[in-house]
Amino acid sequence: MSDLIALADAHCLPRRGSEHKLAEASVRELLPQVPEWELVEDGHALTRTFRFPDYHRTMAFVNALAFIAHREDHHPDLGVHYDRCVVRYSTHDVGGLSENDFICAAKADALLA
Repeated sequence: MSDLIALADAHCLPRRGSEHKLAEASVRELLPQVPEWELVEDGHALTRTFRFPDYHRTMAFVNALAFIAHREDHHPDLGVHYDRCVVRYSTHDVGGLSENDFICAAKADALLA
């Protein structure tokens, strides 16, 4: 990922095959750019819980996130609850994390800005 383009301004590219899986050093380099996210599943996924005051705002976030996922063709796993949404990114086609996961995590963060 170029330092010239912020993650939230970048766009996903098709990633298939293990050669697109990020090395641990690359993951550690990108993680500070999405500080609210945490590594889970032995570093194979990113997750964050977004909290909201009510169901309406939770669903507004989910719908906005679904629009981004469709546009970027990169889809998270979601856990939707009354006052929160748990978002998990991992690129199944590479067997772990790719740049696309970090791009979409940053775009999800930008929804709250």
